[in-house]
Amino acid sequence: METLIFDCDGVLVDSEAIAEATLVALLGEWLPDLDADTVLSQALGMTTANILRHLEELSAHRLPDDATERVDETIEARLAEELRAMPGVAAAIDAIDLPKAVVSNSRRQRVLASLATTGLDSRLGGAPIFTAEQVARPKPDPALYRLAAETLGVAPARCLVVEDSVSGATAAHAAGMTVIGFTGASHVQPGQAERLAAAGAWRVIDDMRDLTSLVAAWRAPRRHG
Repeated sequence: METLIFDCDGVLVDSEAIAEATLVALLGEWLPDLDADTVLSQALGMTTANILRHLEELSAHRLPDDATERVDETIEARLAEELRAMPGVAAAIDAIDLPKAVVSNSRRQRVLASLATTGLDSRLGGAPIFTAEQVARPKPDPALYRLAAETLGVAPARCLVVEDSVSGATAAHAAGMTVIGFTGASHVQPGQAERLAAAGAWRVIDDMRDLTSLVAAWRAPRRHG
């Protein structure tokens, strides 16, 4: 049976703009010699810890010891107040008759809270959730997607993944899965569709209303094979 896998941030929920604005504000205090806004646009899809580690290496300043925890807690407080589901994603979840899962580089606590805040948890009906804490090397390494396939008992070739970041698309493609790139979130920079295609995306969409037909197109050869 084929399985549809969603990334969370920037795919199920429109969270990345909130997360990036929070990071820019905090990094302006901690690493004032960096153009955080520009650097963050290159870090989409990485874990908080990896983003901070990368930025600290570029700065003459040092981060607080608890920087990762403070960033995550501040972002999650804002998400609880401001987060919305991606337009059209609830209808797509309802319309697509496939087992579903969520694979995210965020910590599990954030994913669960995001799905609960937006009401998508009930629509996903207990779909398995896989997060960065479960592997030594998160996206762009394929380990998290491979873990998902093994746990679900599904061959990677029978998994269709929706990802908004180059990091995520790279990971899913390297795991042997088909990737649909999504560029409809509020944080997306110009040229992202091309970057996702270069990372291995099979198709790229900017509207979740197009997902149902793409899933049907991907499944058609398997039904008749």
